Amino acid sequence: MFEKRDHAVIVAELSGNHNGSLDRAIELMELAHDCGADAIKIQTYTEDSLTIDSDRDEFMLKDGLWAGQSYYELYKKAKTPREWMKPLFSHAKAHGILLFSSPFSFADVDCLEEAGCPAYKIASYELNDLGLIDYCASFGKPMVMSTGLALEEEIDRAVEVVRKRGVTDLTLLHCESRYPAVAEKFNLKAIPYLKEKYGCKSGLSNHALGDELDIAAIALGADMIEKHFTDDRKKGGVDSAFSMDTDDLRKLVKDSKMVTSAMGRSGIYLHDDEYAARAGRRSIYLVKDIKKGEVLTASHVKSIRPALGLEPYRLDSVLGKKALCDLKAPVPLKAEDFS
Repeated sequence: MFEKRDHAVIVAELSGNHNGSLDRAIELMELAHDCGADAIKIQTYTEDSLTIDSDRDEFMLKDGLWAGQSYYELYKKAKTPREWMKPLFSHAKAHGILLFSSPFSFADVDCLEEAGCPAYKIASYELNDLGLIDYCASFGKPMVMSTGLALEEEIDRAVEVVRKRGVTDLTLLHCESRYPAVAEKFNLKAIPYLKEKYGCKSGLSNHALGDELDIAAIALGADMIEKHFTDDRKKGGVDSAFSMDTDDLRKLVKDSKMVTSAMGRSGIYLHDDEYAARAGRRSIYLVKDIKKGEVLTASHVKSIRPALGLEPYRLDSVLGKKALCDLKAPVPLKAEDFS
């Protein structure tokens, strides 16, 4: 489902940028698809899926974009309601849009199953919830898991749960879990490490503006790039500050295709149209006349363009040998003319 085509799979995350409007959620989904996103992701939860309504200190957000709110208040405002799932997935299917979601409870998964969700994403903060991971994996669908904040042994456990359920289409997304993310904290080399260690696809879940880090990730082998999306950051939304807009998404898709095509294959090789250009390289030319029987010295030759004569690295094999015939300069030097 998430196989790369001519570029890494680009996933546009809508999150809470719908601002509480189903119509806007559908509009953003269509817009992201039209801008070239390969898949659209949403989040399926209620405020009670994630936390409880409490004003105790540990339930209050104290810094960052959402400072001053409780977890409960934030999630209540940002949620994509369960009753939206059927119309969203129905619309996506009717318009050829690949839509999937991150659930946060068993009830969320059940709701998504009824709506026909084709794949599941485990968010970074849920990677330690093995029960939720196991329940998602039990349906045998493709899975994406974000590894932000996770220790390696926690990733080990999550992957083991998925593998035991027989899920073969697994993508692990490296993630820098700050909002917005900080470039120097990314450790993008984790992307090929995840792929090699777990034998699955890997990629980047990115909360930074611009596509420089995404392009670097693709160059390191990322199979998927996930970024938050909105039509216009000025319209607000809980995640709008670190969301790409339409111009950003189009640029990411374009740059992703360009970089992927430039990656080529492992090893050193020439393209067919490069062989003719090799004639313009250096070779050894006789630049001073030489008589039959005369010894060839360095004063007789020069390494110049084009490449019609002896290759420069072979010059020592003929210096000091005698000419087998008269040769008039300038002429490409041939090894068979000396003995």
